[in-house]
Amino acid sequence: MKRGIIDRFEGDLVVIEINEETIDVPRDNIPSDAREGDVLTINGNVYTIDKNETNKRKREIQELMDKLFES
Repeated sequence: MKRGIIDRFEGDLVVIEINEETIDVPRDNIPSDAREGDVLTINGNVYTIDKNETNKRKREIQELMDKLFES
């Protein structure tokens, strides 16, 4: 099982970053509620949103931004 992050949506494709490389996946293969920045677990052709990892990543990014703009 692999993990990837949704980088962006381009028309009918979703660009997913996996280990600093990107793949294009048909949007129909991704859960309809998926958003940019969501962490996906990838098992063959099955893509599932990993809500725990997504929330953890968003918190970490927010903490970094808060520190950056404190000054």
